[in-house]
Amino acid sequence: MSHGPMTEPAPGSTGPALLPSRRGVWSGLASPRVRRGLGAVAAGAATGLSWQPYGWWPLLLVGIPALTLLTRHVRPRLSLGLGYLFGLALLTVSINWVHVLGLWVAALLILFEALFFSVLGLALSLVSRLRIWPLAAACCWVGVEFTYSRVPFGGFGWTRIAYAAVDTPLAGFFPIVGVAGVSFLVALAGQLVAVAVLALLPRARLAASGPRRPRRPLVAAVAGLVALGLAGTALRSFQVEPLAGREGSVTVGIVQGNVPGRGIEAMGRARSVTNNHLAETIDLATRARLGQVPRPDFILWPENSTDIDPTLDQLTRATVQAAAEVAGVPILVGAVMEGPGVDERQTSALWWDPRAGILARYDKRNLVPFGEWIPFRQQLLPVVPILAEVGAQSVPGTRPGVLDVPVAGRQVKVGDVICFELAYDKTVYQTYTSGAQVSMVQSNNATYGGTGQIEQQFAITRARAMESRREIAVATTNSVSGFIDRDGHVVTRTSQFTADDRVVTMPLRTSLTPAVRLASWLDRALSLLALLCCAAAVQRRRSRRGAGGTPTPAVPATVPEPRDREEAKR
Repeated sequence: MSHGPMTEPAPGSTGPALLPSRRGVWSGLASPRVRRGLGAVAAGAATGLSWQPYGWWPLLLVGIPALTLLTRHVRPRLSLGLGYLFGLALLTVSINWVHVLGLWVAALLILFEALFFSVLGLALSLVSRLRIWPLAAACCWVGVEFTYSRVPFGGFGWTRIAYAAVDTPLAGFFPIVGVAGVSFLVALAGQLVAVAVLALLPRARLAASGPRRPRRPLVAAVAGLVALGLAGTALRSFQVEPLAGREGSVTVGIVQGNVPGRGIEAMGRARSVTNNHLAETIDLATRARLGQVPRPDFILWPENSTDIDPTLDQLTRATVQAAAEVAGVPILVGAVMEGPGVDERQTSALWWDPRAGILARYDKRNLVPFGEWIPFRQQLLPVVPILAEVGAQSVPGTRPGVLDVPVAGRQVKVGDVICFELAYDKTVYQTYTSGAQVSMVQSNNATYGGTGQIEQQFAITRARAMESRREIAVATTNSVSGFIDRDGHVVTRTSQFTADDRVVTMPLRTSLTPAVRLASWLDRALSLLALLCCAAAVQRRRSRRGAGGTPTPAVPATVPEPRDREEAKR
């Protein structure tokens, strides 16, 4: 029996050495499965680098087609493994910032979320045998994103490929097809690159003997990529309202008060955080009275600008009231409120009028699992005591984030999205369909200061501005606050770990883009098409086996015509 190549025996020895030679090691690494696995890891890492803070978006057209080619016509078990390796690498690169909560938290999240990419690998392998595989594969990407954005426990949709496309030529499609549609188009562009690669590789192998493969697939792929790029660029000018709006404007003061610490302990001193926002509000009001900045109609404070319920704590109530009175205008305060039940809380936005107090309230609807609430709390707390650090169980709100409030002598509907909610299409779209005229984002990113999460969330906010064609004002506790125009351009932004403020003018808008009206249905339709394509592929495979044959790929556009195959043989 052969045991593989061995090293030469040493001089004077009587037997072979016990260690395998270098040639044996390299031959093992050169096995097809190992090469595919390494390729999947490289493709996932490349795709992960397309997100902020790296922003190397051209790598989308490397990693996405690479996964398609690696899983093409392979067995189901292998495609599952390749997809999992791809997901591990992608998530390790893109969301490694979760490590600030603990390395074990990051490891568990990445290991679990990678399972969705294993399903993607299987789906890509199945649909690769269909004639319309480029379209089917793009649908599969949307279907997997649809799933991991919703399950389990509300999902974690942070790594949708549309969020990496805010600076690409395809960004013009955001107001037309929304985040889900842009994910589909990015994935489709990746499949067109795969079509081009499949067309080019055999041509290179046959170049020495003269015959050429058909040019139609290559030409079609290149033409499709050019068409997508040109259409996306042209759609950047698409608008649903004039630049200045039709109903006037409001002036908004954005306050970033800063926090006393960094990392997981950043929000440990709740009163000092509120005091910091009071101090920065006083600074803004002073500069407004001196004429250095316009006088705001209202002021935006971030999420968790107070972690103590101001309706129950007298000192906190006095601090917020003092800020409103000094500013002389209402403040949209981010607060943690006790209730509605015992040992429960809600993350809320309070419209605090300097004369009347709280006039309106919005409660955060999409909560961070194991960060703001604990699934199966009663069962898990005795087993995992560290979960008690989450604190009281957060309860989600039930109404859209729209506050109908008086602003500068008129009623204005102020739309509000709180931090993690940015990743949820339905929550964002409902602020607009419920009548919001201006868009606010309140966030507390203090825990993740200095990590890639900061820039990723700002990119997601830019995507939301593009698809709604609405300006967005962003207030965070210590990074990054700013103002984004309706085309997704960053007009102004603050630095991390600083106290700062801005005053911006925001047009009042009511018109809805096609994306806001239809993208939720498009999301579901593309996911359903993905399921139908996978089912068709499975049925095709079974029917071929039932007929006594072996499953073979459908004749795709890149397969040569019979005449070309005969010429190649000759």
